[in-house]
Amino acid sequence: MPPDRIDPAQYESQLAGKLAAFKRDFADFGLPESEVFRSAPLHYRMRAEFRIWHHGGRIDYAMFETAGDEKKVVLIDDFPAAVQPICELMPRLRDALQDCEVLKRKLFQVEFLATHSGELMVCLIYHRPLGEDWTTAAQALADRFGVQLIGRSRKQKIVLGRDWLLESFELDGRMLRYQQIEGSFTQPNAGVNRQMLGWARSQAADAGGDLLELYCGNGNFTVALAPAFDKVLATEVSKSSVRAANYNLEANGIGNVTMVRMSSDEISDALAGGREYRRMKEIDLGGYRFSTLFVDPPRSGLDAATVELARGFERILYVSCNPATLRDNVAALHDTHEIAAAAVFDQFPYTPHLESGLLLKRRPAAERPRSH
Repeated sequence: MPPDRIDPAQYESQLAGKLAAFKRDFADFGLPESEVFRSAPLHYRMRAEFRIWHHGGRIDYAMFETAGDEKKVVLIDDFPAAVQPICELMPRLRDALQDCEVLKRKLFQVEFLATHSGELMVCLIYHRPLGEDWTTAAQALADRFGVQLIGRSRKQKIVLGRDWLLESFELDGRMLRYQQIEGSFTQPNAGVNRQMLGWARSQAADAGGDLLELYCGNGNFTVALAPAFDKVLATEVSKSSVRAANYNLEANGIGNVTMVRMSSDEISDALAGGREYRRMKEIDLGGYRFSTLFVDPPRSGLDAATVELARGFERILYVSCNPATLRDNVAALHDTHEIAAAAVFDQFPYTPHLESGLLLKRRPAAERPRSH
């Protein structure tokens, strides 16, 4: 998103347009009044990445904007969407890289990651092998700016310090801590993420019983939701995310969660009495009394097997990054579940993207309509 599209004066109008579209999309499903969670209009992104544009002997941050069949290079001096520590570091880092040939040569991309707890990570990506001269210069750069620094090139990763940050913030009287690993998914808008976690906790407050969570990632929601349930079974397919989730559960003193590295269709098959899975051999599925299913799926939404699995739950707490696939899933579940609560989260201001949350509750059998 080029900086010239970031205009705080337009924030409310652009959000109103997205909210109106969301209401239209779900008008056929008895959508209740949605809670609206706004972003800060400036300095809200904890992650930013830029191409490095080499021109006339100097380098600049760059983005690309599509104009017809062509891509236009947009040079970046300032990126007000990023949090202040990234904004303050950007020009200083660029100038330092400009002044050091070994760090500048064939530099292709720079990625920034920040936390509210004050940590910063920079990843420099190159189109050449990195040698000892690079490591020496890069270590001096890391020491100068007080950042965790990583160098990447083809089949090469050099970590100066560590390749993760530790985020921490208060939520509902608890201090939550999260390990965020370089290259793994983390929520880009930390302020809105806290609001998402708070909303999800409020919807789970009276659920009781046990929770099944799919697509748990690094345990972002797991850590927040676990105290509301007796037991939690959480699944994730990414190895690095499972490692981070286990770290986060331990760091937050949470002992009622069992993590298993499985995809949503595999756990759906296992719960439906399908084949035996080696990764499930130590888990007593019969000992769970699931009251709630929590899902935060990729943009493709829930697959058919997971939709069928969801039908068996009294409550489905669904956080979505794609209203279109969310609508498809709600339509598929409309004969068994109704929308009890709704929220929208403006994770990505000044773009068409809108995150949303729905609480779906099972209909009493006598009230279930024919398939929508």
